[in-house]
Amino acid sequence: MKKESIILIGAGGHASACIDIINDINEFNIVGIIGLKNEVGLSINNIEIIGTDSDLPIIRNKISKAFITIGQIQNFKLRSKIFNKLVDLKFSIPTLISKQSLVSKTSYVERGSIIMNGALIGANVKIGENCIINTGAIIEHGTCIEEGSHISTGAIINGDCKIGRNSFIGSGALVKQGTSILPESFIKMGEIIKSNLVKDQT
Repeated sequence: MKKESIILIGAGGHASACIDIINDINEFNIVGIIGLKNEVGLSINNIEIIGTDSDLPIIRNKISKAFITIGQIQNFKLRSKIFNKLVDLKFSIPTLISKQSLVSKTSYVERGSIIMNGALIGANVKIGENCIINTGAIIEHGTCIEEGSHISTGAIINGDCKIGRNSFIGSGALVKQGTSILPESFIKMGEIIKSNLVKDQT
């Protein structure tokens, strides 16, 4: 099968992890990475940083697929802004699911989201656009992860929860079954959430 060309946006540590997953999936040829101006010419995992955001309209004339490889910790706005720009430029934004993850056939993962190594996605889970489900995270049955959210390494979201858009759930956090986390919430590493919560980004 011929590999499709793809451009990555973001040149940090998260990009390195994403590149490993993309290479393992073996469906895409990574043409290059979009980074900051002072990063152009450098490389990550032997993939060159070839331009900045301002080059995307020109790149779109040659490449139709793109993926965001910027992490989301306390600021969801950059990922959201870039996602909207890719949509406006009519890039095709794939869903990436690691071969080392386990995703129920009854669950649904929308475009621009990545399921990373060792993640477990249970039955009837819905994961919205532009989400990160990081290494070893567990999302149990019937849960909804809304767009722009990041479920960090080893976090556990029990069944029938709702994680509002653009939320961050820290590494090793635990969310009780049936809990709703409202949009733009920030849950610290290791925190245990037993009831519905609003917690603003800082």
